Amino acid sequence: MTETVAVLIRRVAASLREALADDRAANAELDARLIVGHVLGLDATGLVARAGEPADAAAVAAALALAARRGRGEPVARITGTKGFWTLDLALSPETLVPRPDTETVVEAALGWARRSGRADAPLAILDLGTGSGAILLALLSELPAAHGLGIDRAEGAARTAGANASRHGLEGRAAFAVSDWATAVAGRFDLVVSNPPYIPREEIAALAVDVRDFDPDIALDGGPDGLDAYRIILAGLDGLLAAEGRGFLEIGKGQAQSVSAIAESHGFRAVLHRDLAGIDRVVEVKRGKASRQKMGLEIGGEPVTFRSP
Repeated sequence: MTETVAVLIRRVAASLREALADDRAANAELDARLIVGHVLGLDATGLVARAGEPADAAAVAAALALAARRGRGEPVARITGTKGFWTLDLALSPETLVPRPDTETVVEAALGWARRSGRADAPLAILDLGTGSGAILLALLSELPAAHGLGIDRAEGAARTAGANASRHGLEGRAAFAVSDWATAVAGRFDLVVSNPPYIPREEIAALAVDVRDFDPDIALDGGPDGLDAYRIILAGLDGLLAAEGRGFLEIGKGQAQSVSAIAESHGFRAVLHRDLAGIDRVVEVKRGKASRQKMGLEIGGEPVTFRSP
């Protein structure tokens, strides 16, 4: 008997609930819809509209095969090759982290600063360090119509994926991507410097959920012995990158707020914390202290840095 789309979704969800013997099973229904939708080329609305239509044998087999992969711990985003972030649908690659909802706190905090300072329509220059899929930079560009930005990643595959995502959303004219060890190859001043750097202490990686440990790239997870290596590098070089009235917004892990704030303050910056929806300190906002601004004097002409897409 031919299965309908609705029956196939229920069948996939049941197989996931059986295979995922932890809290991931709570998302079985959503995962099933994403998997079946991917196989049939349907979004959420399409799945509802075609719920009573038959799914052919090939589609059933493909959906069950993908469900088996999910049952072994592979994230749905890796299976479908895309992940929603902010208002964007982003392509992934093996070199990119799967964007998390927590990272949207970086976007919210940066946009809040741009709007409060009356610069949401200004030609802001944005630098995204460790850009991955381009999630943070592209989300900001989608909301700041005159802004332009540069995304940096140590992995060439990530930079290429981010460039493809910029083209996918019509932002290629305002975004460029390059390969560099953090900002070592970057020159100029930026109004916004944003980053979601690796912040997991090295010895804790083995205890992460299989979805993360086995499928996200180590280079995007490993923050060194105490998880703070990337912050030391970024904040040590931020003085040469940030415009006089610019801001830096760095995502942090749970329990790292005071340590990262202390690193920022040791380099002459003031730190402000932003919490995510769970009430956890998730972003450290850094800005120049008064002495740092006075030291810069008229060194910055006020002209934004501009970039061209490759």
